[in-house]
Formats: sequence, C-alpha cells, structure tokens
Amino acid sequence: MIRKVLLLSAITLTVPGCFYAHTSQAPIAKTYPITEQHKMQAAQHWQVLADYEAKGILHQLKGQSVYVNGGDKNSPFDQTFHQLLISELVNGGGSVMVSSNASAEVSYDVNLIEHKDRGMIRPPEGALSVLAAGITVATVPYNRWTEPALALIPMAVAGDLLIGNVVSESTHEIAITTRVTQQGKLLHSSTNIYYINPGDKDHYVEPEQPRATARTIRVTDR
Repeated sequence: MIRKVLLLSAITLTVPGCFYAHTSQAPIAKTYPITEQHKMQAAQHWQVLADYEAKGILHQLKGQSVYVNGGDKNSPFDQTFHQLLISELVNGGGSVMVSSNASAEVSYDVNLIEHKDRGMIRPPEGALSVLAAGITVATVPYNRWTEPALALIPMAVAGDLLIGNVVSESTHEIAITTRVTQQGKLLHSSTNIYYINPGDKDHYVEPEQPRATARTIRVTDR
C-alpha cells in the first residue's frame, strides 16, 4: 500500500513538469495572487468612503482650507457623496469654504466598468472544504448520535462561517477618484475600486435625458 502511495505521489509531481516542458503557440493564462475587493451595496458604504477620503485630505493639507466641488454627473452617488464628504471634512476639524476663492478645490469622478466576458472566479480558499466537511459529518447515520437533530449542527456551523464573509463578485465595477488641486497644482489624489451590483449602476452614471419627440407638420398652399 505504501509503495502505491509513493508511486502515485511521484507521478503527481512529475506531471506538472512534463506539462511545462511542452511548447505553446501562445502564452499560457496565469492567475494573479488572491486579493480582496470591497463591494458597495448601501449608501452607508459611501459614507465609509467619504470618511476615508476626508481623513486623507486633512492629513495631506494640514489645516489648509478647502472647497468641495460637486461631481461631473448629476447622479445619486454624486449628490450624496458631495454632502457626505463635506460633513466628514467638517467633523474632522477641516476648514471648508462655501465658495472656491483661493482655497484648494476638492473634486471627484466615477468611472463605470462593465465586463462583457469574464471568466470563472474561484471561491474563497477553504469554502468548499468547510462545506464538504459539514455535509460529510451531517450524513453520519442517526443511530450514532444521541439526538438525530445533532447531525444538522455541522451544516449550521459551516453556514455561519460562510454567510457573513462570502459576497458574490460582479461584472460591474466602479473606480472613484478624489483629487485636491490648487492653482493648477495637484495636491492630493486617491483612487478606489469597488464591485457593485449590475442593477445599481444607475447610481453612478448621468441620468438619461428623455428624448424629444418630433412632430410632423404638413404644409400646403391650400
């Protein structure tokens, strides 16, 4: 038995080497190291971003007065984030002007990215193992437990471990850039990227204007 295990292990280690020994007509796709990216699903997440940006601006400008300019889109995010950023700057002890004058100007913009053909995104490490372990233990015959209902506990534990930590990826992302400029000089710049739900993209884009309807008027000489 041990000899079979060792032989199988040797074959397993050899196969990848043989795979890479072959040539290819095009580069082989390679994955990136696992990273994490937040997903915006509530207006409170906009406040978290406003708090983060306000702290960065106050730290960079060190007491210099600022004027917060609105976004370049008349979207729900632009209108709300504008007010949130002003509030966070004031609450942080910043000097916020109601007109630009000679103060530094804060501006921001949002870029919406829509992926049309995205490949599979692997689940978090350990997710499948936790579920498999829970299912395996839960299927133990009931006569091995004092109470049959105890067989459901592993599944409940697996659910608790995953339900609060796993969020689905999306084909839609936004890149939000906040800048501080003064007299043509860039004093501060910060860009953050988030997932969003496809149905929420209207929060970040300019509302579509209603199309004007054309009327046909017949002109005659009678």
